[in-house]
Amino acid sequence: MSLYKREKNWYIDYHAYGKRIREVIGADRKLAETVLAKRKLAITENRFLDIKKKSRTTFNELCDLYIELHAKPNKRHWQRSDALHQRRLKEFFGNPRIAAIAQEQVELYKAKRLEEVSPATVNRELTCLKHMFNKAIEWKKIEYNPAARVKKLRENNARMRYLEKEEIRTLIDNCNDTVRPVVILGLYTGMRQGEMLNLKWRDIDIGKGILYILRTKNDEPREIPMCDIVKRTLIAIPKHKDSPYVFCKKNGKPYGKLRKSFLQALDKSGILHFRFHDLRHTFASQFMMAGGELNTLRELLGHKDIKMTLRYSHLSRDHKRRAMENFDRQMVTNRSQAPETNFLDSLRDSHNIFENKEL
Repeated sequence: MSLYKREKNWYIDYHAYGKRIREVIGADRKLAETVLAKRKLAITENRFLDIKKKSRTTFNELCDLYIELHAKPNKRHWQRSDALHQRRLKEFFGNPRIAAIAQEQVELYKAKRLEEVSPATVNRELTCLKHMFNKAIEWKKIEYNPAARVKKLRENNARMRYLEKEEIRTLIDNCNDTVRPVVILGLYTGMRQGEMLNLKWRDIDIGKGILYILRTKNDEPREIPMCDIVKRTLIAIPKHKDSPYVFCKKNGKPYGKLRKSFLQALDKSGILHFRFHDLRHTFASQFMMAGGELNTLRELLGHKDIKMTLRYSHLSRDHKRRAMENFDRQMVTNRSQAPETNFLDSLRDSHNIFENKEL
């Protein structure tokens, strides 16, 4: 048995039952070594013929099958999810037969990608890979999933960037006429960028004051009540005579992204470390600080699980302090009705004396 490289790919060369066999494994030497060891063990245990029968599908073939039979029929945004993940997976694994891929190679992929991208991105790619192998089992291509026992990484989503009220006013003032109405909608409705840029005039009911979001991330339509500033912003937008879109170019086509205009507005405002999606974080945070209910926020944001909404419910230190001061005032009772509170009142009196004392 031997291992050799030709151009970018590694090959294994071995004999089984009097026949010489060569296999192209891919660009990864460790994977080729793993496959060669598996072939040797299979021949020794007299399992080689069964393995050969079930391992003809290559990784690229599985990727193509997955897109055609699963992603396209079931996912609207498969090009921005599965197809993108597969590109990264193909770069690493090459094009070996899927039966030759071992758990160690998946672990190696996880470690390598973690050096390049966030844990959340790695987890999404691993999820795609695991599901591909599960479908391969369902389609009788392989017998086990080499990614099944690979654990996902812990994601740290604790830090959420949002704007304070003064920053909101500054950002809106520094937006140009194109991006300003989109930013206002993001700040005052919590809509995603794609939802806003796909918004059509037929989805707006000014009379009832409702926005109808028909195309959503989780494919569940929702309604968003409009506050006054959103109504006035939408009324002020001139309608394109040949386009159904609210935000569109001169040719009537919807904007793709407004990244350049948005970054210019941030630069003028002196706002750092802020993304377009953080407009959604800002809406959610300000909504909660205004006394909004968590479940209402979940419905407005279009979350299926309230656990996701909890990420947006963080509050500023000032708001927490004001809330505690209000709580303290509510706890103050009439002395004559509750004599046992005299001690608490005396504490408050001593605190007032301390505050007024000259040091």
